[in-house]
Amino acid sequence: MAHIYMHFDFAADEEKAQLARHKLEVWKQAFRLDKKLLYKFERSNDVASTGGSEATEHHEGAKGKGKSKTAAAKPASKENGKVQLLVRLGFSGHEKITEHRWVERIPAEEPFASASPVTVKPDDSQFEDTEKRFEELE
Repeated sequence: MAHIYMHFDFAADEEKAQLARHKLEVWKQAFRLDKKLLYKFERSNDVASTGGSEATEHHEGAKGKGKSKTAAAKPASKENGKVQLLVRLGFSGHEKITEHRWVERIPAEEPFASASPVTVKPDDSQFEDTEKRFEELE
């Protein structure tokens, strides 16, 4: 199964990044995209990277626990620098139309549209670097 990565740069706007996280969570639940839509945050400093792993923990299934941790991390990461979001779409071969629709939809909606979206497909030169970067994030 080939993956498609989307990179969004929210600069220092933690609020928009959290809106994006919330929107992704709603889509995952509403369209049953549990393993097909994964995302991770990358923050530029150590204080914020703690918040990033907590936000990632929330998306990986720590329902009640993750929400409280994310809420607690939010004020601390307000002082941070750069917030980036990596989204990985992983649809099987027979779901090409669905995959195409998500590749078109996600970057077109707010708050993703204002975060300078970049889509990286398997045949792109930066695909391997993006895949490695996604796997290294907690």
